[in-house]
Amino acid sequence: MVPWLGPAHRFPDLASALTQPNGLLAAGGDLSPARLVAAYRQGIFPWYSEGQPILWWSPDPRMVLFPAELKIRRSLQKTLRKQPFDIRCDHAYGEVMRACAAPRRDQDGTWITAEMTAAYVRLHDLGIAHSVEAWQDGRLVGGLYGLAIGRAFFGESMFARASDASKVAFVHLVEFLQTHGFGIIDCQMRTELLGSFGAREIPRQRFAAHLAELVNYPDPIDRWPHQLSLADNNTGMDHTS
Repeated sequence: MVPWLGPAHRFPDLASALTQPNGLLAAGGDLSPARLVAAYRQGIFPWYSEGQPILWWSPDPRMVLFPAELKIRRSLQKTLRKQPFDIRCDHAYGEVMRACAAPRRDQDGTWITAEMTAAYVRLHDLGIAHSVEAWQDGRLVGGLYGLAIGRAFFGESMFARASDASKVAFVHLVEFLQTHGFGIIDCQMRTELLGSFGAREIPRQRFAAHLAELVNYPDPIDRWPHQLSLADNNTGMDHTS
């Protein structure tokens, strides 16, 4: 059994999370900005389906990308040199979330419910949640969204309607975060795609220790730029075959 969160209840200690299912920590509570920010600062995130109570997770191990460890496959490097997309920030945050929530061939449903969308749009309005978008010929063709707290970025979801669109957006985001001193990108759970970029699993305790330092830095970005471009020499990027 996991504890039920009342309106004033704090999250339990991460060590109390279940091992099966991995990381389930608590249920209930709400998706208010204060609750969500408190969760992410501790390494906790909500993930549940329509009709379920809000479920809170902190899996062990945790999939993360340290920005300096970004790897780019040669095929993607060729795409980056062609610059097929205009990469923008926060031009269409709500549209990015709706695209991420759209049905996919390998999924029966979505965890990005209307309730979740409304909650994260509120975080965007507060300057906490951001989208990085790939545009082509005036159309939104890919992107991702997540939260920036201190010098930690918490990735949530990405989508693509054109080949490599979300990958290119992700590379731009990582370089931008590295330039501004971000120390970690939370990827939550292992995927083959994230692993190809150099993301790796670390123990939950180590992840929480990183967060305890990084989320308490002042926000290093006064205002997110309208557009992102890569440095000419792609500084800090490790290239793989």
